Amino acid sequence: MSPEVWVALALGLVLGAGATAVAGYFRRREVLQETTLVPHRTRQLMAALQAGAVVIRRDRRSAFSNQAATALGVSRPDGALNTELADLAEEAWRREETIESEIAVQRGVLHTPRFVHARVTPIDDELCLALVNDNTESRAAEQSRREFAVNVSHELKTPIGALSLLAETIEEAYEDPEVVRKFAKKMRKEARRLTKLIQEIIEITRLQSGGSVVDQELLHLDGVVHEAVEAAKVAADAKEIRLVTDLKARPDVYGDRDLLVMALRNLVDNAVQYSDAGTPVTISLDARDGIASVSVIDRGIGIGDKDQERIFERFYRADPARARDTGGTGLGLSIVKHIALQHSGSVAVWSEPGVGSTFTFKLAVHQEAS
Repeated sequence: MSPEVWVALALGLVLGAGATAVAGYFRRREVLQETTLVPHRTRQLMAALQAGAVVIRRDRRSAFSNQAATALGVSRPDGALNTELADLAEEAWRREETIESEIAVQRGVLHTPRFVHARVTPIDDELCLALVNDNTESRAAEQSRREFAVNVSHELKTPIGALSLLAETIEEAYEDPEVVRKFAKKMRKEARRLTKLIQEIIEITRLQSGGSVVDQELLHLDGVVHEAVEAAKVAADAKEIRLVTDLKARPDVYGDRDLLVMALRNLVDNAVQYSDAGTPVTISLDARDGIASVSVIDRGIGIGDKDQERIFERFYRADPARARDTGGTGLGLSIVKHIALQHSGSVAVWSEPGVGSTFTFKLAVHQEAS
């Protein structure tokens, strides 16, 4: 190689080494600065916090953030900050006081928002401390409570309004015994529906307020099935619907007998209500691979795919008009779902409009210790 090439190569090596050295110097300086800003003992204390904790610098980056803050998505290990959190820090410096607010953090490929409560306090002119907590679940719970209150108010208005109108009609036609009897019968029907609605509201509120079932006992599941079928027999006989019990197994499970009977009876009652007169409803019990399954099979009107996704929601009715005719409250399947969850079980549906429906309630089989 010519002397000029050797000189150019040597110069390139010198410049490259110099650039690397300069970059390393600034990185060590940055690390040293961060370590100076947030001492080791402080980092240890922040790392132990359950809440997310971030020390924010004036340049809108973090001097340190614990693992909880990283998991919430408000900061990254490289010092990058959520924009809204950085804005809160600037506002806290401007006001020279603590700022609290809720920020939305977009995470994942679907950019599903999580709602984070942030409390930002200025430490000095260069640093702020932010404490963050995930509010997504509590926000959803609060929304659910509001919707529940609105739905309850709406559902109670219907039978109460009907009773009021019927009472006025009877009052005006008190001299006509036939009219009085006719509307008194309708009043009894609305009163029964109101009573059922109130009972189910109380029941689902109780179920939602608890975790797992406390009063559990060892149960023969076939006995629970028989009790639920017997309880539904009067309604079935009134529609000339034959209840067929098919016991392929007799598994034992742990659970609350009254709640399990209620869940299975709700499934059988639904099958009876939405089946045509003279058709059978089959209640099948089986157990495989440690799982007990109770299936309630009808040949009724069936449920469309769109409705199948929502039928376990509170107050949801696939056919509101027919539900009111049959006295349905829209809470029965929601109660079934919550009872299943409280027993660490599940409930699922298969249905085809015009063919029928199959609801399957699953529980873990009790295994004797060896």
